Amino acid sequence: MESFAEGTVPETERVAFMNLALEQGKLALDSLEVPVGCVIVEDQKVISSGRNRTTETRNATRHAEMEAIDVLLEQWQKNGVTREEVALKFSKCTLYVTCEPCIMCAAALSIIGIKEVYYGCGNDKFGGCGSILSLHTSSSPKLTRKEFKCTGGIMATEAINLLRSFYEQGNPNGNLMENIHFNCNGSNCRTLRQCSCLYAGRPT
Repeated sequence: MESFAEGTVPETERVAFMNLALEQGKLALDSLEVPVGCVIVEDQKVISSGRNRTTETRNATRHAEMEAIDVLLEQWQKNGVTREEVALKFSKCTLYVTCEPCIMCAAALSIIGIKEVYYGCGNDKFGGCGSILSLHTSSSPKLTRKEFKCTGGIMATEAINLLRSFYEQGNPNGNLMENIHFNCNGSNCRTLRQCSCLYAGRPT
């Protein structure tokens, strides 16, 4: 598992882009969605962003990463970009997402050939970048997928706190939270399970 390893992007840059991903997560929270957000970066510029919209769309696949990918695919299709050119463009892009991509999203990122992924907190239940499966590595079945670099733990505390806010304030099963004791302040946590949070993945 490559989580918490040093990446190739300077720390100040990683933090700046993760802050933008957290802003997308906050927009999701305002819409009563599980607060996960992301941005896609090319040449140090944000070219797409996304947030969870599973409740709004009544579609369990509308995770932040899928939203951001589809924005680019639609834009490039309108501009007449060929399939080969799309693959080349994605190979130059980096994704910043507040929570480790689930297995579905990690597979999608591998298929499109994303260059690199940085995420906040781990996803102990559905993580596809090391927590459950390692779809970003050569050790997983190839099929049509490509490897990509993956680094976790970027602003993990902030990502966890954002998710905790959702469950404390807006979880439809919020009455269950009364019996949950959050025995940490997030400072020592890298995953949601360590933080005793009910949310350990994405809506299914």
